[in-house]
Amino acid sequence: MRLLFSVISFSMYKGNNLFENNKEKLQNLWLFGIFALILQAIKANRTMAHKLDALDRKILELVIADARVPFLEVARACNVSGAAIHQRIQKLTNLGILKGSQFNIDPEKIGYETCAYIGLYLKDPERFDEVVEELRKIPEVVECHYTTGAFDMFIKIYAYNNHHLLNVIHDKLQPLGLSRSETIISFNEAISRPISIIEPVDDDEDEGEEDIDL
Repeated sequence: MRLLFSVISFSMYKGNNLFENNKEKLQNLWLFGIFALILQAIKANRTMAHKLDALDRKILELVIADARVPFLEVARACNVSGAAIHQRIQKLTNLGILKGSQFNIDPEKIGYETCAYIGLYLKDPERFDEVVEELRKIPEVVECHYTTGAFDMFIKIYAYNNHHLLNVIHDKLQPLGLSRSETIISFNEAISRPISIIEPVDDDEDEGEEDIDL
């Protein structure tokens, strides 16, 4: 938006004579400003959170507690038809809110005794995307985040033991072009749970019973 206003102010300040002499350049700047606004709008639309109503939240609470719960049981708990639940589940899936269901495995029970978080410093930060694709090929890496702070990336790794972890760092991570890394080993996972469905507080809206759009 600031770019577009700058273009407008510039053209108005210099007057018609300058506009005629530099018409092509100013038109290119104008088009660039419009293009930047369009990209900003697209990005904002992609990241905009979907507003959940009471039925959405109830459905999510039930499927988070048990991803295998039958639709008819969800319908009874929500006091709506099975078809309505099916439509809502499909809508939540299409919106990307529901991303499928999966079984959770306890890594320690199958031999992965070491859980580590590693901050990565890249020699060339411009290789972010390339490094992420290489990290996807390392089975021990289960999470990767872009973060604020000193690290370029922050990853989570499961290993059978500390020796296995050392081998992963030396043989699989270092060749990705790291300048250095910092490792934090987790002794125990105290809390592990899915996100809670908490109704956001909106001071601008009047209090009252919420409508359900079936």
